Amino acid sequence: MISKRVYPVILCGGSGTRLWPLSRKHYPKQFVPLAGEISLFQATLARLSGVDFAPPIVVTGNDFRFIVAEQLQQQGVEGATIVVEPDGRNTAPAVLAAALWIQKHDPEAYLLLSPADHVMPDKALFATAVDNGLSAASDGELVTFGIKPDRAETGYGWLELATPELAPVVKLASFREKPNLLDAQSMLASGRHLWNAGIFLFSIPAILKAFDSYQPEMLPFVQAAVDGAKPDLDFFRLDPDAWNEVESVSIDYAIMERANNVSVVPYEGLWSDMGGWDAVWRESEQDEQGVSLNGQAIAIDCNDTLLRSENDALQVVGIGLENTIVVAMQDAVLVADSSKAQQVKDAVATLKLNNVQQAERFPKDHRPWGWFETLAIDDRYQVKKIVVKPGGILSLQSHMHRAEHWVVVSGTARITIDDSVQLITENQSVYIPLGSRHRMENPGKLPMVLIEVQTGTYLGEDDIVRYEDLYSRD
Repeated sequence: MISKRVYPVILCGGSGTRLWPLSRKHYPKQFVPLAGEISLFQATLARLSGVDFAPPIVVTGNDFRFIVAEQLQQQGVEGATIVVEPDGRNTAPAVLAAALWIQKHDPEAYLLLSPADHVMPDKALFATAVDNGLSAASDGELVTFGIKPDRAETGYGWLELATPELAPVVKLASFREKPNLLDAQSMLASGRHLWNAGIFLFSIPAILKAFDSYQPEMLPFVQAAVDGAKPDLDFFRLDPDAWNEVESVSIDYAIMERANNVSVVPYEGLWSDMGGWDAVWRESEQDEQGVSLNGQAIAIDCNDTLLRSENDALQVVGIGLENTIVVAMQDAVLVADSSKAQQVKDAVATLKLNNVQQAERFPKDHRPWGWFETLAIDDRYQVKKIVVKPGGILSLQSHMHRAEHWVVVSGTARITIDDSVQLITENQSVYIPLGSRHRMENPGKLPMVLIEVQTGTYLGEDDIVRYEDLYSRD
């Protein structure tokens, strides 16, 4: 049985470029339901929450804090700590910050580090693997988890075991970087190599000792960032001045590849890092021709193909496709050879160079009160669909360059315009003059849906002067 002194630390950042256009910088893949009804992050919570573990610690960025909080609530996870990084600094500083945070409450505890976007559907088998790893971690070992490979994969790092005989825990001989195909084939045939899952388990004293040995210059700055962390609503913000002095480096390179006390727990269950659309295809339900369909999609005479429509109003039809990925959204479509799936990130880089907003922005802009979606835009007007969750309250604000018309199409809105407060129900509308202080709220128990028409000389999201905000935004 796993000790409740095992604290899951879930790393929940990332830019989401390899699963574009469904995953983007402003809404990366861990928040998307790619392999079931819940998001990858929520599936990770399900695997790492409950009676076997202490409440999780989620390390995330400022842009994702409200999404993390909402998905935690949806999953019914209580007692979680959300630590907000001022800027992403890769995994080593995040691990150290989490270890120092846990040390304040339970200095002899264990830290179980996991990315937020992996698929491991067998919770019981994973719990057994963690239990196996605890025996080594209690002896001061730094434990990593290795996946038994089923192909010569060049997109993963590999682990070389000290012995070819698999056991519940095996000493590590070396880390191997992402190999070329010939080396991957050789490692697969050797029987003494596993894929590096990027999941780690260690005691707090062991990992802090490792940082003291291999990253002593990082310790004081991360300690200062943790000591200077300030609460903000339900989050804890690391001190930005100290954090800015921290080097950006992975836990693999900073610690694991240098340490001589590393052991591996072999894991033979299903696993995927969802690192590209080819991985999504492998994890998806397929027909006899290897075709996976999602949403409004139809395949005719296709083989080994993924067809996804992410918009109910958008029909996707594939005819005679082989080894092809098609992902269609209302504002972007990806068509790629499956063997080139890893090059999607290069396409995103090209879009960014050409200032294409679809490179990073998502059609739905998620906010703590709900979300909005742009339906139409031109030089002098913009039309949005706004959904406010029950109890959601937008900031009291004004605009310098635009006026707005609001039409409620579902639910009830409480509308403030300067000194006037009124309830607006379905099929009613209201006009917000330029410069007026205004706010909308949802006082009901169901989502409120509103159509907003903006008119003016400038329609950017930065044309907002906030006077009051429930969510402490600037």
